[in-house]
Amino acid sequence: MDEQSQLLEAATDFAHYPGSISTTSLILFYYFVLALQTQFDVPGLQSTLVVCLERLFKTKLGASLIPQYMPFVQVGLQADSQAVRSLACKTVTCLLENLDNSHTVAAHLIKEFNIYPLLLDCLITGELVSERKEFSSSHICRNEDVAAAAIDAIKKLASFPEGMDIVFPSTKGGDTDLEIIASQCSSLV
Repeated sequence: MDEQSQLLEAATDFAHYPGSISTTSLILFYYFVLALQTQFDVPGLQSTLVVCLERLFKTKLGASLIPQYMPFVQVGLQADSQAVRSLACKTVTCLLENLDNSHTVAAHLIKEFNIYPLLLDCLITGELVSERKEFSSSHICRNEDVAAAAIDAIKKLASFPEGMDIVFPSTKGGDTDLEIIASQCSSLV
């Protein structure tokens, strides 16, 4: 078995491991992802990594890594792949849920990396762009999946005062003014 196949198999095993994952396993997986910085053209690698990273970021330790990787979240929110955009939206939600009530830090990161306008873009725009194959069945990650993940992140952001200031800024107008956005859309529902 070649090295790429072994990496894919390890990521698949990690993604489907039942129960809790130890801190050691999370750290090892983190190094695994760093090792993949060179892009392999392996079928199924993207969908496997999306599942693994989603699971990683839902843990306390994984969520603690998110602030260091906000540039990647920013790029993920603009990716062509709907699966990657969905993961980036879910990563923002994990950040907001796991910063131990440090809403000031979360709001600062959201502003610094211009995340809110990108979340709005994920909510409003998009099309059927990519098909990802789940391990035994085919699943199409649609704009609706990305929009649902984006709205979850926006709702979480709006659930604390510093986030409300981002979602509903005191100055009206601009690309993130929900009133202007709503007037340009036939429906946000």
